[in-house]
Amino acid sequence: MMTKLVSFNVNGIRAIIQKDFEADMKALNPDFLCLQETKAQDDQVQEALKSFEDYHIVSNSAVKKGYSGTAILSKEKPLDVINGIGAEEHDQEGRVIAAEFKEFYVVVVYVPNSKNDLSRLDYRTTWDQSFLAFLKNLESKKPVIVCGDFNVAHRDIDLARPKANYNKGAGFTQKEIDGMDAFVGNGLLDTFRLIKPEEVKYSWWSYRGGARGRNVGWRIDYFLVSESLKSKVQNADILNDVMGSDHCPVLLELE
Repeated sequence: MMTKLVSFNVNGIRAIIQKDFEADMKALNPDFLCLQETKAQDDQVQEALKSFEDYHIVSNSAVKKGYSGTAILSKEKPLDVINGIGAEEHDQEGRVIAAEFKEFYVVVVYVPNSKNDLSRLDYRTTWDQSFLAFLKNLESKKPVIVCGDFNVAHRDIDLARPKANYNKGAGFTQKEIDGMDAFVGNGLLDTFRLIKPEEVKYSWWSYRGGARGRNVGWRIDYFLVSESLKSKVQNADILNDVMGSDHCPVLLELE
C-alpha cells in the first residue's frame, strides 16, 4: 500500500476553496493533505473544508486574524496533535502543527519570511534553530515527515535567477541557506532531490511580471523525511500544473 502526502501553501483557504481546490485535491486523493498560510481561524478552517468528509482536520491558527496558519487533513485519526514548537516567542503565528500517527509524525511548517528588506532575517535564523531542535526531539521518539513552505531556495538549481537574488532579499541569503543546510545535515532528507537530483522545477512564483507563465520561479516548498524512511520514498514531485495560489502543491509517496 502506497501512502500519498500532498503539501500546499494555499495563500488563504477561504479564497482557494472558491476556485478548483476541492476538485484538484479530491482528484489527487492524498492520505495526508498538509496546508500552509490558511489565513483563517480554526473554526473558519473547519467551515471551509467541510466537504472533505473523509478526513480528520486539525489546524493551528495565528493569534492575529487572517494571517499565517497551518492545517493537516488525514484519513487516519491522529494519536496526538501538537500546536507550535513549545517556544512562546515562535508560537504566536500558527506556523507549525504536528500530528502523531502509528509509524511517524507529520509536521507541517510555514517558515517565517525574512522580508525583502531582511528586517526579519535574524529572527528567522533563531526560528530555524528552534524548529530543528523541535524536529530532532520528535525524531527521538519516531520518524518525522516534515513538509511545507520553508521560504528558502536551497541551491542555485532551486531558483531561476540565483546570481541576481543571492544575499539580496528574502529566500536566498546565506543565513537562510545555512538554515536549510542544518536541516539536511542533521539527517532530514530532501525527498525531491533524493528522487530527482538534477530536475529543475519550481513551487512558487511571484505574482508580478507574469513570472509563472515564464516559469521564473523558486523551489521553496519541501518534503523532508528522517533518514530511517529513506528506503520507503518511492516518489517526490512538484505539481506545478495545479493552480489557485502563488505556490503549487508538492507530493511525496511512501511505500
